Amino acid sequence: MQEAPFVLLMLTDSLTLAFRADVLGLAFLTLALLMWTAVGIYALRYKDHQENNGRFFAFYLLTLVMLVGLSLAANYVTMYLFFEMMTLCSVPLVLHNGSAEASSAAKKYLFYSIFGATLGLLGLFFIHAYSISSDFLPGGVLDAAKIAGNEEMLRTIAFLAVMGFGAKAGLFPLHAWLPAAHPVAPSPASAVLSGVITKAGVFCIIRVIYFQFGAAFLRDTWVQRSWIAVALLTILMGSLMAFREKRLKTRLAYSTVSQVSYILLGLFFLNEAAFAGALLHVLYHSILKDGLFLSAGNILYQTHLENVEELKGLGRQMPRTLGCFAIFSLGLTGIPPFAGFLSKWELAAGALSSGLLPYAWLAPAVLLISAMLTAGYLFPIVIHGFFPGRAYRSEGPDTGEAPVAMVGVVGALAAATVVLGLFGAPILKFFLDLAGTIFL
Repeated sequence: MQEAPFVLLMLTDSLTLAFRADVLGLAFLTLALLMWTAVGIYALRYKDHQENNGRFFAFYLLTLVMLVGLSLAANYVTMYLFFEMMTLCSVPLVLHNGSAEASSAAKKYLFYSIFGATLGLLGLFFIHAYSISSDFLPGGVLDAAKIAGNEEMLRTIAFLAVMGFGAKAGLFPLHAWLPAAHPVAPSPASAVLSGVITKAGVFCIIRVIYFQFGAAFLRDTWVQRSWIAVALLTILMGSLMAFREKRLKTRLAYSTVSQVSYILLGLFFLNEAAFAGALLHVLYHSILKDGLFLSAGNILYQTHLENVEELKGLGRQMPRTLGCFAIFSLGLTGIPPFAGFLSKWELAAGALSSGLLPYAWLAPAVLLISAMLTAGYLFPIVIHGFFPGRAYRSEGPDTGEAPVAMVGVVGALAAATVVLGLFGAPILKFFLDLAGTIFL
């Protein structure tokens, strides 16, 4: 039996602004706080010679406040309000440098987010009309008597609502804001956009599927199959675009498009193993992608180089940063024993055990292809950085390593990549136990 939520405000007789601390919400909140703190420490040094730092950190902290509210939301309307406010507070992080490119990227981010949120709002209207409760409940809240004869309409609404929240998670076709926003945002902002804010979209999707409509209502329907098809398409498309991209931060942005859809793929299989693998990949991807973007931030801070071709021989100047980049690359590719392997293994196992043909075997195949593409767009950076070849001659000055505070944060994330990869079994068990409380 769930505890009664804390009601902050009665909007109407049946709509409340209410909060409850359940295990899922606390897990997401813990991740957000840890990543926000680590990136915040990094940002203090990264931005010490830049302008408008007060404005940056004000919106940085306001975005975190909205994430706290989102994590603890007890019902759809509270979650939706904080989701929208999180978007509005994070737009200035993209717009920060004030350039024309930043303005265009911020507008694109805002447009895609508002369009997606509008689809999410559609879900709120229908859930309110056809539910037995306004709160989040494991297994869903649909009223069997009310939905009789309207099942297909509600499944269509569920499809649209999830696609809408999927815009924040970079799900095709609402993914284009990610490669536009990351190159122009400061590296700390890119890190939290990729590592945490995309996961806010994932978190809302979990709430909509598993706590509003219910997995049983959606399992083995055209909605589930369509979601899986879109997730697989996004995984392949993101990996291929990252492989072709020459600008480092844009390459990492397309990588995020692909990797976050690993998580969505696991959620869409609607079984416990894939669900637990998806939650584990939320944790692993946040650490790995924060580490990669902060490593890119070190490189930009010291060298001002943006293109991958310009990074040859970088390991001689910045061995610690590039060494950490190598660890993150191994994890993101899914090489054991680094963080990333266990979550992808569990995702593949969940797909194979689903019995949902042809996706039961197609999904692991796509994950394998994507892993090879991930190696293809990350490993050459490391190899050419440390081993540029005998013909290589450095044309610029030796800039040296990034400041200690920045390298320290990146190093801590690299250490977490190794430790959580080696000792990931207890975390996976925690998520499997959590899944057991949701799949009723």
